[in-house]
Amino acid sequence: MISKRRPNPSPVSSSRSAADAPPVPTRGYDKGAATSEHLVRVATRIFAAKGFAGATTREICLAAGVNLAAIHYYFGDKEGLYRAALLEPIRAITSQFGDFGTDDLPFEQAIRAILAPLITLSLREDDHELNVARLHLREMLDPSPIFRDIVEREIAPLHAVLAGLVARHCGLARPDAEVHQLAFAMIAMANDYCSSREFIRMLAPAVLSRRNACAAIVDRLVGYCVALLSHEQARRKAQSKGASRGRRVR
Repeated sequence: MISKRRPNPSPVSSSRSAADAPPVPTRGYDKGAATSEHLVRVATRIFAAKGFAGATTREICLAAGVNLAAIHYYFGDKEGLYRAALLEPIRAITSQFGDFGTDDLPFEQAIRAILAPLITLSLREDDHELNVARLHLREMLDPSPIFRDIVEREIAPLHAVLAGLVARHCGLARPDAEVHQLAFAMIAMANDYCSSREFIRMLAPAVLSRRNACAAIVDRLVGYCVALLSHEQARRKAQSKGASRGRRVR
């Protein structure tokens, strides 16, 4: 059961970004970077299993094989470490999207730029990726102030670009509620391969075990998104014609 206890950060700490954490010194940077990354991976596993409130810094440091001062040194405090565990995988994948909202980029190429990294990550056979998915699922069911801040800073701008892209292809100056719904549907198809991967294996294992499964899934999802866009375009065109006829009758 997911705990309802949530971090209660101070006004300063709740708005802190990952960039605000204490910097890693230049001297011995490679070792420091490795230690920082290792701490995040261990913390992600423990936070995913126990939640923010249930995990302790002592437990995390013991599992990581570092002293208690390491969290303060690299992340400031437990909240800073939690933020890094949530934020780093988001930035790792969104950094691969490129300029998918460019005006002259065809829709099919733009949506592929988003879906390909999402599916590649979802199908990676890596326990850490599963722990990331578990941690993010916790947050989607019961968002903490830290996660809400990350969504506002990192995810909302990308969603706005995607919704704007769909709106342009529907002939709209700005997205409306139905365009936002369509944008959510397109991303949900990719996200499901992460949250439902083991479920898919139980129901239809060949989907994931076939040769070049990742490329095949991306190709199909891109096609689905193009079809969804075409449906929305046709629906709006029909509505526009209906409204025009109504005005002529009056």
